[in-house]
Amino acid sequence: MTRRAGSADLPLHGGHVPKWLADRMTRLGAVMSQAIVHHYGRDELLRRLSHPFWFQSFGAVMGMDWHSSGITTSVIGALKRGLTPLGGELGVHVCGGRGKHSRQTPAELFSIGERVGFDGGALANASRLVAKVDSAAVQDGFDLYLHGFIVTDDGKWVVVQQGMNGDRKQARRYHWLSEGLNSFVDAPHAAIDGVRQGEIINLTDRRAEPSRRTQLEMLSSLGPDGIVRELSAFSAKDSRPERRADAGQLSLPHLVLPDHHEVRSSDVMLRRLHGNLAAAANRGPEDFSELLLTPGVGARTIRALAMVAEVVHGAPYRFSDPARFSLAHGGKDGHPFPVPLRVYDETIRVLKSAVQKAKLGREEELGALTRLDEQA
Repeated sequence: MTRRAGSADLPLHGGHVPKWLADRMTRLGAVMSQAIVHHYGRDELLRRLSHPFWFQSFGAVMGMDWHSSGITTSVIGALKRGLTPLGGELGVHVCGGRGKHSRQTPAELFSIGERVGFDGGALANASRLVAKVDSAAVQDGFDLYLHGFIVTDDGKWVVVQQGMNGDRKQARRYHWLSEGLNSFVDAPHAAIDGVRQGEIINLTDRRAEPSRRTQLEMLSSLGPDGIVRELSAFSAKDSRPERRADAGQLSLPHLVLPDHHEVRSSDVMLRRLHGNLAAAANRGPEDFSELLLTPGVGARTIRALAMVAEVVHGAPYRFSDPARFSLAHGGKDGHPFPVPLRVYDETIRVLKSAVQKAKLGREEELGALTRLDEQA
C-alpha cells in the first residue's frame, strides 16, 4: 500500500524567495510536470517527487540554492500554485504546505475527493498517519513543520514533509510513496539518505516489532494506572547517582540510555500522560497504526509506552538513525552563480512549446529533450 521512499538532511537557511523567482518557479514547475506526465505518466511524476535526490535537483533547476532546506517549501509552494489551475487537465493535485497550510491537508483531500471521485477520508487518514510516524514513531530530533500531499485522480499519492532541528541548524525531509509495502509502521523505508545522528527512537525498525506489540498489550493488561506506576518507578530509579554510575554496565540490550532520556517531570506531565493513555486504552487500538492515530497520543506518550515496554518486557525501541545524506545543484543567492533570467525564461518557453506541440501529436521537441536527458 505505501512505502517511505527516502529522506534528506539539509542545512537550515533563512530568507525568502523573491517574487521574480517565485513566479518563474511556478511556471517552470508546472510546465516540467506537464512534460513528465505527458511523456511518462502521472505515476512517474509521483515516483520522481518521492526520490530525495531528484527532488533536490528539481528545486535546483528552479533556481534555489543547491543544498538549501528552503528547496522543500519553495518546490511544494510552486507546484501548488502552478498545478492547481491544471488539476482538471493533469489529474494531479497538491495539498498542504508549511505551517497552518499543512493542517488544512485533510480538508483539501476531502474537497478534491468529492470533486474527482477518490476516497478523501481514507487519504486524509493516510496524511495524518504519515505525519504521526515521522513525528512520534521515529523520534530523531526533527520537529515537523511542513507537510505536502500530492495526489492523482486515481488516489495514488506522494508525501513530502520536513522537520527542523534548531540546535543542529538542520532540516530533514521525508519522502513517502503510495506504492510498495503494505505497512506504515514496519520498515516502510525503501531508500534512506542523511547524516547519521546516532541512537534514536525508531519504532519503524523491524527489530522494534516486539515493542510495538507489547505497547498494545500493556494498554489492556496494565492499564493507564499500571503504566504510569511503572514509569514513575523507572524514573525514580534512573535518577539515583549510583544508577547513573552503573548505566554503562547494564546487560539488557539497548537499555543503556543517555542522561537526557530519563523520564523526568520536566519531560512528561504524568497527569496529562495518564489522560492520553486512558484515551488510548478506551479506544482499544488493534494495531500500532491505530494507536498512533489516537487523539492526544504523540511523541511523549509513545516514548513513555516504549520505555515501560522495554523495562517490563525487555522489548527494545532504540535503533540507529535511519538517515544519511543527499545533495544536488542550485543558485538563488548567487551560488554557484546568479540565476540567469534570460536563460530561465527561454527554458520555460521551449518547454511550453514542446508540451503544446506534443498535445497536438507532434512529439519532436519532447523527443529531443528526452534524448538530451538520456545522453546527460
